[in-house]
Amino acid sequence: MSQQFDFAIVDEILTAHECRQQAIIAILQEIQEHYHYLPQEVFPYLAKKLDMSEARIYSVATFYENFSLEPKGKYVIKICDGTACHVRRSIPILDRLRAELGLSESKKTTDDLNFTLETVSCLGACGLAPVLTINDVVHPAMTPDKASALLKELKEELKNA
Repeated sequence: MSQQFDFAIVDEILTAHECRQQAIIAILQEIQEHYHYLPQEVFPYLAKKLDMSEARIYSVATFYENFSLEPKGKYVIKICDGTACHVRRSIPILDRLRAELGLSESKKTTDDLNFTLETVSCLGACGLAPVLTINDVVHPAMTPDKASALLKELKEELKNA
């Protein structure tokens, strides 16, 4: 990375948590909320500021599935593939979105960092199946066509931003 990393946001988060080691999960969550992932630059910085080993912070970040060490898109789309959603055909929705975004099982984020597409085991909305979320907002009773329409709206928002 050729740009200098700006630690101002990280410092604000650390200050809000009084640089307490016990707050490491909350600190990591807030950093990820801001950057949409945990940039590698934060690990040595946090280790120094919190007087913790970098390995310990990294182990927390890799233990919890919610944390990501890879950059994610502005819009994170999660498609449920739990039993209820799978039976009600969530995979054709996933296939359609992958095709429209040029993504695959191994490539989950678009090059422009606008979209990340993930599957999850359950979103806890089985009665609304099939379900997907966009930045944690639930969209029930999805179909491939409805998902395409949502994607088109998001692309328009990005154009007009």
